[in-house]
Amino acid sequence: MSLPNVLTICRIAAIPAIVVLVVLGSTAALWIALALYIAAAVTDYIDGALARRMNLSSNLGRMLDPIADKMLVGALIVTFAATGQIAGWDLAPALAILMREIFVAGLREFLGEKQVTLHVSTLAKYKTAAQLVAIGAVLLAGLVPEIGLVADLLLWLAAALTVWTGYHYLSGAWGALTVTVK
Repeated sequence: MSLPNVLTICRIAAIPAIVVLVVLGSTAALWIALALYIAAAVTDYIDGALARRMNLSSNLGRMLDPIADKMLVGALIVTFAATGQIAGWDLAPALAILMREIFVAGLREFLGEKQVTLHVSTLAKYKTAAQLVAIGAVLLAGLVPEIGLVADLLLWLAAALTVWTGYHYLSGAWGALTVTVK
């Protein structure tokens, strides 16, 4: 088990604790949730950098890393919707993020059976970073309500990047999806 994979697994393991702390909702719980979340989000960068630098890329890491990102973002979006931290019109970008992530995961699975690979684009890496920053801002807005508007704007920006990269993947895979019926 390489260090990058251990970091990814730790990111996944932190998700239930972060969710429980957010649901508890006390100031102390939210500060601890924010600290854990920041640590989890930072490991997304660190595990990839270590894997490249130390030549430790693995099939397990290539599979787990994007799953960890989607689990972290998805679990917190659902939690924020349940606790009311994301509500009203801000549910639209939250839903767009969830739908795109599920769609692209399904698209990758479908294309995998056809031996077609969708490579992660640079823009998709920025999308993940934007999602992680936006979710962190929503969490921080629970502690510092004055930044609520900034958190909302970051969520909408992350959703726009998310939808755009989803379209990009769909258009790139379109040839493998279309079938001529005779």
